[in-house]
Amino acid sequence: MASINTQAVTIGVATGAYGISFGALAVGAGFSWFQAMTFSILMFTGASQFAAIAIVAAGGAPVAAVLTSWLLGIRNGLYAVSLSQRLNPKGWLLPVTAQLTIDESTATAISHEEPDNSRPLQQAFYRTGIAVFLFWNVGTLVGALGVNAVGDPSDWGLDAAAPAALLALLWPRLSDRTARVTALWAVAVALVTTPLLPPGMPVLASALVALFIGLRRPSCG
Repeated sequence: MASINTQAVTIGVATGAYGISFGALAVGAGFSWFQAMTFSILMFTGASQFAAIAIVAAGGAPVAAVLTSWLLGIRNGLYAVSLSQRLNPKGWLLPVTAQLTIDESTATAISHEEPDNSRPLQQAFYRTGIAVFLFWNVGTLVGALGVNAVGDPSDWGLDAAAPAALLALLWPRLSDRTARVTALWAVAVALVTTPLLPPGMPVLASALVALFIGLRRPSCG
């Protein structure tokens, strides 16, 4: 039980540090602190948020920003389909669960999955999702209000904090050949597409690789 709480807070803090980066970049791109906070509260998916402000800051149309953000958010829908039966949210938990379905909550939940007991997975999902939501929004506010003091967020290594936490979570799950092959292909696709695609799109491309392999796996067994 303590390990779930510790992981949730640790990932929340790491992601919150990345939220400082978003808040600072959003204000630097011409958004107000209130608009930056609206992004983080309502959209609440880092890649989509960074992509949206990058497009608007570069002079792109709002429609392009919305469509790009939506494309990047598709992976959260895939997560929801995968976890829906195990989380089984009902009533007021439905919108809460939808909002908390992100990379971090999904990865933590899967790392605590047990064959005949869904409770650890559910606890990991909700506690991590809530922790990330709180720290991400606090980080956004700190970055937005203190943009002049923060400077260039990349100088602090904030952009690496959240991915490092995710890697630490997923690494123990690479216990079989299919998982390792999927991870290697996803990494390869991300590395190849990063110089070619807009920010965030390589993440979606990697997710599609995992989806493709997952769909083919039953027919291979």
